[in-house]
Amino acid sequence: MPEDRRYHHISSAVVSVLPTRGDDVAAQLSAMRDVEVYAHEGGKIVVVIEGTSTGAMGDYLTQIALLDGVIAANMVFEHIEAEEGTGQ
Repeated sequence: MPEDRRYHHISSAVVSVLPTRGDDVAAQLSAMRDVEVYAHEGGKIVVVIEGTSTGAMGDYLTQIALLDGVIAANMVFEHIEAEEGTGQ
């Protein structure tokens, strides 16, 4: 019987915001669990999101896209790793 595998997902995304709302949106993103702001300039915010599934990544992007002042939130890259100590 195969062992259960647990995965760790890391995704980067670009969040496009209204220029007047950039600082506010960046602060809200920084306060979100498993979301880290890496850069913020000219109406664009680059974030890294971590989670346990592709669905979780999509849920985070949906939450981000619904923030006031956000124009769009687009995933750029997703990396998936099996957690150590789990099945092959």
